[in-house]
Parts: sequence; structure tokens; C-alpha cells
Amino acid sequence: MDGDARVILEMRHITKEFPGVRALDDVTMQVRVGDIHAICGENGAGKSTLMKILSGVYPHGTYGGQVVFQGEEVAFTGIKSSEHAGIVIIHQELALIPELSIVENIFLGNEIVSRGLIDWDAARRRTLDLLARVGLSVDPKTAIKNLGVGQQQLVEIAKALSKDVRLLILDEPTSALNEDDSANLLELMRGLKARGITSIMISHKLNEIAAVADAVTVIRDGRTVETYEVEAGHVDEDRIIRAMVGRSIENRYPEHTPTIGETVLEVRGWNVEHPAVPGRLICKDSAFHVRAGEIVGFAGLMGAGRTELARSIFGRSYGTFLSGQLLLRGREVQAPTVASAIRQGLAYVPEDRKNLGLNLLDTIKRTTISANLRAIVRRGLLDFDKERAVAERYRKSLRIKTSTVDAGVTTLSGGNQQKVVLAKWMFPDPDVLILDEPTRGIDVGAKYEIYRLIQSLADEGKAVVLISSELPELLGLSDRIYTICEGRVTGVVDAREADQEQLMRMMTTTSSAPAR
Repeated sequence: MDGDARVILEMRHITKEFPGVRALDDVTMQVRVGDIHAICGENGAGKSTLMKILSGVYPHGTYGGQVVFQGEEVAFTGIKSSEHAGIVIIHQELALIPELSIVENIFLGNEIVSRGLIDWDAARRRTLDLLARVGLSVDPKTAIKNLGVGQQQLVEIAKALSKDVRLLILDEPTSALNEDDSANLLELMRGLKARGITSIMISHKLNEIAAVADAVTVIRDGRTVETYEVEAGHVDEDRIIRAMVGRSIENRYPEHTPTIGETVLEVRGWNVEHPAVPGRLICKDSAFHVRAGEIVGFAGLMGAGRTELARSIFGRSYGTFLSGQLLLRGREVQAPTVASAIRQGLAYVPEDRKNLGLNLLDTIKRTTISANLRAIVRRGLLDFDKERAVAERYRKSLRIKTSTVDAGVTTLSGGNQQKVVLAKWMFPDPDVLILDEPTRGIDVGAKYEIYRLIQSLADEGKAVVLISSELPELLGLSDRIYTICEGRVTGVVDAREADQEQLMRMMTTTSSAPAR
């Protein structure tokens, strides 16, 4: 297809090295005009690195190979030069400034100027037009911080459209969105395709690829494994998985026979008020229990109150506690701070690993021991030899892909960062482990490893709480599943007897059901 007018982009024999690591090794791919082209691969496979080369984040001269765009070889020196050519990237971590308005964010660095001054009236008119194109009806003066994540994603796309985009790159565009926002974004991508805009989408969600992709390229260990066309709505998920991980995964969820013991954690009559809205309850008379060796799932729509319940239990780290009892092995305990919750044997792996789970300035080694510093203190000082030994033990047992525990956590892929967060909370050896969206943004191969880890923690006798927005994941891993709607626990079912339709009914009712 070399020289074919239907090809808008060709990346030839791309190689990229970092100190001690070859991130990309002879990657080649083609993208046709007007297609939605999906790129799949495990965390750390090189997908984002490849897109950073294409968008100029890694400039020409820092990599090997050729990038041919619209029939001409290009040598981008930075993001500005790639945007000038019509290539715009939207990163997984949105690059908007929360305190500025929509119009200020859209035209930041690309201002409309008249007679030496910014023409705000023209900018607002242009913003209204761009927002209409992405289906967002809000005042352009609205601050970004007052928008939901789905709305912020649409603002990012509107910003891309303001730059006369020809090729739009979306890195995990729906990883932080609920089902409705995800569906809206996919529909918008179809609309952009109808207008002749080509898109590259990095995604782990095979159902979304099936819904919108015209072609799929799979990358594994920095190399192109295969590229193939997609028949509308039909994606061979098993084929993609085999290409991604290099093996077949017959069962997405490992077989597991639980050994369930006595009740470890029990919550009774738990009431918590919203931190910023007095009188609004985010936990309404919540009650549940978890037994030793048991994996208990929590299902609910976005905003139902699952995370709020978990964080309020873990050292009352969210909201204003009003009333309720927290019992561990039948004894009521007080855990009004995170430190006291850790001492009582509780651990919480947050859904937002970048902001709440990790200190991005820290090393893997320091992060691993950070929740249990007392265990490595000798005579009032940190025992650096023990610190390294602990970090190395978890690096090996969790198969964290890094050459040294002295590396910064920012050097790791998302899946390996999640493993570091898990190591951090396994080190204190808690009795209760609350996992909030532990596989969000993680590829299918890494998910399988984390599933096995969750099961092994239960097999050690720990009580595991699993919060997930993926109902198949809850059904595949949990022993029992509680549902939450508008801050209220609405029911509990045996996972072996439940299905997605039943859970959805329970997730959308506001009446409580008796616990089992």
C-alpha cells in the first residue's frame, strides 16, 4: 500500500530506546484516511511511546525509523509542529487547567488575536460552535473544575477540533468514564469519522473496539504483532488477546474454590454526610459484612456511593461521619484516622492511583514500604537494607516489570504502577483489603495476574472488598455481591446465582434489601 492515497499515516521501522530498555523495536503500521484505527497491547507494550513519537512529544532524532504523514516524511520537533501538520493527541491524563474556563483552555497558546489583543468575544463564539460539534451544552465561561470527567473529555476534543485536526489520537479515552459518557464519546468518534477525521484509539476495552474500530494493530513487547481489518461490530476478542499476551486465556477469570471463615469486618448503620454539602448523605444507614477468605464485590452506577463508603470506613478519609459501628472480628473499633485504620488492620487501594495511591516523586522502593514504615525502623532510623529487601521481594512475587526498585514509579506502565500500589498495602499485612477499581486502565493480561493475586490474598484468610464498574469482573471474582444506589445498600446476592440483569435492577432501585 506504499504510496496509496487511502493511507494518511505510515510509521516505518520505528525504534525507541531508553537507558537500559528498548521500548520500541522495528514497529511498522499504516492508518487509512477516515478510519478509526485501534491500537491494543499490554501495559508497557509501547503503545503510548509510539504515539508520543507521532505527536512530537519525542522529537525527530530521538528515535529511529520514518514517519510518513499525508504522503510526506515528517520530522516533528515538538508538539507544536505536529499540531501544525494536523495531528493532535489527547492523553489519558487530561491536560486541562481546572481553574481556567472552557474558552480559556481551548485557546490557551492558540489565542484569537485582534489588534494585538485577545478577542474574547470571537473566542467565545468559536467555543460555542466547537462545543456544539461535540454535543456539549454548557456556558463557555464555566471553569473546568466544575465539569464532570466525561464533559472534560469532550472539551479536550473540542480543543483538538479548534486546531484543524486531521488525525486525532485518543489514549484510553474512556478509562475514567461511566457507561453513558463512554457511549457518547464513541458516538462522537463515529461523527468525526463521518466528517473525514481520522482517529487512532489506544484502548484495552475490546467491546469498544468492536463498536467503532475499522482496523486493529496489536503491539507486544515493543514490536508489531499483527494488523487486521475489522468487520463492523465483529472483533475476534480471543485473537486480540492471544496477540497481546502471547498465549490463549481460555477463562478470563481464574478458577477459584474459596475457603470462607468467620466474619472479619462488619459495618452497621453507617451514615456519612457529603464533605461540601451539609445535609446531603452519601452513605445512608449502610450495612454489610465480609468474612475471612471471602471476596465481596460492590456494584453500583457512577456516583452511587461505593468509593465514598469505602473511604469513609478507611479512617473516615471522606465526608463527615455521623453515626455507625465498625466491627472487626466481632469487636467494635474506632478508626477515625487513616493511621488508626492501618493499625486496626484495614487497607485501601484507591481507584485514582496517580493522585491517591502513589507519590509520583517517589521510587518503587520507597513507595512499597510507605504504609508500614515502623516495620523497617531500627533504633529510630530506617533500615535501608531491609527497605531494599522488602521492595525486591514484592518486585519478584508480583512480577513488577522494572530493572531496579530504585526507579521512579513514573517510569512504570499503568499495570505495574498498580502492582506497586498493591505491594504498598500488602506489606502491612492487613486483615481487610478494600480494592477500589483495581484493574481500571489495565490490559487483559495484567488483569489476569491481578485476579490471581486477589484470590491468593483471600486464600491467606484476608477479607477482600472489591469495588468494580465491570459487572463481568464482579461476577467472575466475587463470592457475594452487594449493590449500592444513591448511597444506600440495596441488596446482596450470591455471585454464583446472579447475572448482570439482576445486578442492574438492584443497582437502580433505592429501596434497601436485608443483608445475607
